[in-house]
Amino acid sequence: MIVDISEAKAQLSNLIDRVYHGENVVIAKNGLPIADLVPHTREGKRKLGFLRGRLDVPDEALFGEDADIEAVFYGDDAS
Repeated sequence: MIVDISEAKAQLSNLIDRVYHGENVVIAKNGLPIADLVPHTREGKRKLGFLRGRLDVPDEALFGEDADIEAVFYGDDAS
């Protein structure tokens, strides 16, 4: 299906629905095809744990207490 750009602007939701259901849509300007409306595909799978062994976070950074933060929440004499 070839659609002129002005019609594509007015019918974008309908065109997206058609692409979703498997149709090929080409957007044209002055009769010249300039773009394809296609379903999105991921470029790759997300890789979990890719920093394993490369990043060292000390336990104190996650579980330690910070005097300045304690002061904000509990006052200066929280210690």
